[in-house]
Amino acid sequence: MAIINSIKCARCDRKYSGLRSRCPFCGARRTGAGKYSDDSTNINTKMLISVLIMSVFTIAAGVLFFTTPVEAEAGSLGPQNTPSLSNLEDDINYQTSLTTPPPPETPPPETPGPEKITGIEVLNEWGNNRFDISLDAREKADLKVVVAPEGVVEYNNMVITWESSDSEKIAVSPMMVDGRYWEATVANLARSTGTATVTITIGDPDNGGWTQDVIIRYKG
Repeated sequence: MAIINSIKCARCDRKYSGLRSRCPFCGARRTGAGKYSDDSTNINTKMLISVLIMSVFTIAAGVLFFTTPVEAEAGSLGPQNTPSLSNLEDDINYQTSLTTPPPPETPPPETPGPEKITGIEVLNEWGNNRFDISLDAREKADLKVVVAPEGVVEYNNMVITWESSDSEKIAVSPMMVDGRYWEATVANLARSTGTATVTITIGDPDNGGWTQDVIIRYKG
């Protein structure tokens, strides 16, 4: 259906646009709506319909223009603003770390020390390791105890004692070194010939300790 009527010239019998007032072919003036104009339509109705159609297209275009960018932007921002399960777990773990005190530090296990004495040496002042010592009547002797393994006496808190079998003639005087009686001096009180036994006891001989006899012989 045409929006603008076509006019048929009454003189030359040719059709031309209804917008013209004269025939472009013969110059005859148009009279009325035209002899052969479209009878089934009204030009005012057609113009109104065309204006309505144009308005609908204009509104539809405006709606698409203003709504499409907003939807795209919302779609692009949506996944970024939506928290994931992993993010929620990280937040919970972080908040828990702020409120939960750290566990107490566990001290490293102590390495157990030696349990018993495995050997002993008695050194005199000349560095000789002997358990039978001969001295002149007026001579004194400085003795020193060395045990194995190293540290066994300190680890087990063992006590060292010295004792003479004849303290009236041959005396033994212990000397403390580093909290233990590692050394002692033996002297002949009678200043005469004689023999005595100096017994060195370290800890409990029946429970990892040691006992050792050292014979002291005085010659005239």
